[in-house]
Formats: sequence, structure tokens, C-alpha cells
Amino acid sequence: MSNPQITLVFATNNQNKVKEIRTILTDPFEIITLTEAGIDIDIPEPHDSLEANASEKSQTIYRLVAKNCFSEDTGLEVEALNGEPGVKSARYAGEGRDFQDNINKLLSNLVNETNRKARFRTVVSLIWEEKEYLFEGICEGHITEDQKGLEGFGYDPVFIPDGATMSFAQMTMEEKNSFSHRKKAIAKLVSFLKNKLHE
Repeated sequence: MSNPQITLVFATNNQNKVKEIRTILTDPFEIITLTEAGIDIDIPEPHDSLEANASEKSQTIYRLVAKNCFSEDTGLEVEALNGEPGVKSARYAGEGRDFQDNINKLLSNLVNETNRKARFRTVVSLIWEEKEYLFEGICEGHITEDQKGLEGFGYDPVFIPDGATMSFAQMTMEEKNSFSHRKKAIAKLVSFLKNKLHE
């Protein structure tokens, strides 16, 4: 007998993230986007930590729909820049959320810098049966000196994960998921949910 479908509202309007997570979170889970849930809001991310921003997003959606839901917040943390852009990754070059501008600013700030170490960090906030649970995924790597590849989104063209020779933007979704910070965090969420289903 197959498991019943489990619907989760994903608190994002970012279609790139939806596409990526749907390749990870498969049956018996069904991902519903904010649009599909009939929600048209831009959730604020006012906090100075990924954990607090992820929690803000999931709590906001839960108050609106009263259904199991999850959110994630991801930041690129560059060692030589004291962890920047971090929580400001999507707005590093300003509120316009233009990732080309963000990449240009990042590369400019790292000119002549030999330490290119960086990591992507994702925090997932899940609200399951009215309780909140947090999951973290980290991908270590380094920042390239110029952009490589056309796939992916965000900082993917300038980030090469440890153990790889290609940037995220040169990889297929399957290749990226083998390294992905988001995949690691979602894998923890999946493991948690599967345990809950078998309690």
C-alpha cells in the first residue's frame, strides 16, 4: 500500500528554489508554492541570522494557511569578507535583487584577495503539526575570479564546491544536488518527516 500524499506549503516566490527543491523532495511529498496556495505576499527578511529569517517566513505562512509548511534562507559566507554577504546575499548590491550586480560587487571586493574560501549555508524552518524544527546544510567551496557557466541562479557562476572542478552554474541540477547545501538541509527534513510518518 502506498503512502498518502503529504502536502507542504513552501514559503517562497522564488521559482528557481521551487524547481530545485522539487527534485529533492519527491513522493510522497507534494510541494505547494505560495502562488498555488493563493498567497501573494513578499515576506520580510529583517533579521541578522539565516535561522531567524527562515523562522519568520515559515511562521508568517503558518499564520495565514494553518497548514504544515516550510521555508529556507540561504546565505553565501565568504571567509575573507568576515562572512559577507551572509543574510544579505540576495540584496548585497542593494534592494533591486539583481544577482549580476551582487556578483560584480562580490568579485570587486575580492580583487587581489588570495583567500577565496566560501561556503553556502541553508537553514530550513519546518512547521509540522504546530511545532517548529530547524535543519542546516552547508557546502564548502571557493569563489572564482570570473564567472563560469550559465545554469543555476544567484552566485552559482562564481562558486565551485570542494571536490569539484566546475562552478554550480556549469552543472546539471543532478550534479549540483550532489554537493548542494540546500539538498543537505532538505535531506535532513525528509529524514525527519519519514520518521514522523512511521511513529
